[in-house]
Amino acid sequence: MKVIVSDKISSKGVDLLKAEGYEVNEAWDIPKDDLPGIVGDYDAIVIRSATKVKGDLLEAAKNLKVVGRAGIGLDNVDLKKCEERGITVRNTPNATTDTVAELALAFMFALARKVVQGTTTLRKGEWAKKQLKGSELLGKTLGIVGCGRIGSALARKCEGLGMNIIGCDVAHISKAWVDQGEMPEVFSQADFISLHLPLLPETKHIINEEAITKMKDGVFIINCARGGTIDEKALYEAIKSGKVAGAALDVWEKEPVELEASKKLLELDQVIGSPHIGAQTAEGQERAGIQVAEAVIEELKKL
Repeated sequence: MKVIVSDKISSKGVDLLKAEGYEVNEAWDIPKDDLPGIVGDYDAIVIRSATKVKGDLLEAAKNLKVVGRAGIGLDNVDLKKCEERGITVRNTPNATTDTVAELALAFMFALARKVVQGTTTLRKGEWAKKQLKGSELLGKTLGIVGCGRIGSALARKCEGLGMNIIGCDVAHISKAWVDQGEMPEVFSQADFISLHLPLLPETKHIINEEAITKMKDGVFIINCARGGTIDEKALYEAIKSGKVAGAALDVWEKEPVELEASKKLLELDQVIGSPHIGAQTAEGQERAGIQVAEAVIEELKKL
């Protein structure tokens, strides 16, 4: 069996594949545009978010039987075409659950206590103590849009901080510490809103001008899920008007940041962000690499 690893994963995951006797091509340094030219002979491909298993690459992968995604999101895989061709797709939904939830929580603290602004002003030689009055998380209401694994993990952590938690996505809500609610109720009650849902036609720009009008004045918005779930132009205007007190964004409508709306958001002191690092911890990536290798091995052994 031949396996191509087109996005870098933990060396422990690669070692597991090699230990099974598979021929493993560690191909993460190969330009993505060149992958269709070499992928045809491989039985399995291991990816993260950079490789798109769709279009030309998927057409060229004539012998492909297994796609292993080290991570949760599968929006970079043409699931329909894979199903039609009998290609098994496996991901690692549990590997970075707490990893991403911790970043969302870190963003909440940073927004509430103006941590980034404090650092920035200090570096400018300013002592802006009076201007940087923050707020506490204790007693505030967190609205979680998408109560799957990551949203639920964030809820558990914030419940321990004494926050009130309300969520929408009733199909996944099972814990008593999440009050079941519909989206307008979440928007109207939450002091902090955190998104944890995939980018689908029905979730694109789920935070838009209309949704923002339903929110509390001074709400904070956090997105560690997928770019495109927030209308960045609407968010910019809402922050400029004071309706939204601040936002923390790990994901962007186009990555790397290219759109004018994204760049305008980053000009605002009330906005903090990062370059899609939600799953980027040493521990989380090691778990993802090991788990995706185990999943690929499991599927290849069935053949």
